[in-house]
Amino acid sequence: MYRNRYNTSFLLKKTILPNKNSTFNEKCCFYSAIYLIFAYIINKQWIMDTLYRTFRMLLNSTSTEFVRYLHDQIEWDSRLIAILGARGIGKTTMLLQHIKLYDNVDETLFVTADDLYFTEHKLVDLAMEFYQHGGKKLYIDEIHKYNGWAREIKNIYDLIPALQVVYTGSSILELETGETDLSRRKLEYRMTGLSFREFLAISRGYHLPVYSLEDVLNHKVDFPYDKERPLQLFKEYLQQGFYPFFKEKGYFIRLQSIVNQTLENDIPTFAKMNITTAQKIKKLLYIIAKSVPFKPNFTKLATLLDINRNTVSDLMCYLEKAGMINQLRSDTEGIRLLGKVDKVYLNNTNLAYALANNVPDIGNIRETVFFSTMKATHPIVTSSVSDFSIGDYTFEIGGKNKTQKQVRDVENAYIVKDDIEYGMRNIIPLWMFGFVY
Repeated sequence: MYRNRYNTSFLLKKTILPNKNSTFNEKCCFYSAIYLIFAYIINKQWIMDTLYRTFRMLLNSTSTEFVRYLHDQIEWDSRLIAILGARGIGKTTMLLQHIKLYDNVDETLFVTADDLYFTEHKLVDLAMEFYQHGGKKLYIDEIHKYNGWAREIKNIYDLIPALQVVYTGSSILELETGETDLSRRKLEYRMTGLSFREFLAISRGYHLPVYSLEDVLNHKVDFPYDKERPLQLFKEYLQQGFYPFFKEKGYFIRLQSIVNQTLENDIPTFAKMNITTAQKIKKLLYIIAKSVPFKPNFTKLATLLDINRNTVSDLMCYLEKAGMINQLRSDTEGIRLLGKVDKVYLNNTNLAYALANNVPDIGNIRETVFFSTMKATHPIVTSSVSDFSIGDYTFEIGGKNKTQKQVRDVENAYIVKDDIEYGMRNIIPLWMFGFVY
């Protein structure tokens, strides 16, 4: 519509230069064409200036005091980078921080895919114009909100090889299938919420190192005990520390909004669900929230929700990819084979507090934080003798009175205890696992 209305080349071809013999109508036609040409140029420049102005305002308001763990793992020089993650976990902020710290702002543009600009303009046209004016790096936020995004990203990659593109999107895009395959072109990264270590950096200014799983198991985590004690801080993190906006007022209201936006907009739009199915996925999440750790009976759930059993499995997959739940699979099937789901947890403990009608079960909270934390860095499955397995290690989760009875004869078995500050031998404090990223 925009291009047809202001097609300057068409107007020039059809317009005859006026002379002394030109009629009044011919002169009016000529000057109208000139006016439309200038209007088009000015309007186009004004829109681009608006994009740049919005970008600069966002950049100026972005703090670089603390940068997320994922930043240093990204190959920022790659031609096409995808950063996926659930709503609210800090993808936008990390992009702006990287631009502010490392990029030449005059050669960079940051846009949001749901900007009004894209109601009448294509992403590929913006990329081409930006490149022709000296642009080198294009950052696109919330790519999943742009219809047909994959095809246009492919066209940008193929047509403008000198332009670097970085985009963020909902983690549900991991399920994207279709005619446009970007897997050979892009480097894809998955971003999760704050670890306990990151929470300490933002809330208290303690910039502590990352420790490997082996370091944690060997009691090498060094905490500033002389300044504060870890247990109270860990309790704060469990309730309000997974999402980077925890310092803002109305945390749980914001978190409820994220849940609603995910269930009512993100998943239904991606999966092309009707209103009835969208309502059932919301009901499914609240069934899980009331029963975690939830042992799924797909047949029973199908009856409760009045849907096909296979549809239940699909809905669970959508909830998992959207960052609402985590599914713990059987160790006999292997994590990559998507075998039998043994238990279902909420994605993080903050969701448990936000969705629970009462105070969540502490046993569930302990298992949830261990699972969600370790899942970010390690393949983790259920164990036939305890709660979790990671490689050759077995973990039993509990409170400070948890005994060795369940794993006494198990090799490489560890008791992970809440409410203790220090560990010994195979007993590891739960909070220490919050330092693995």
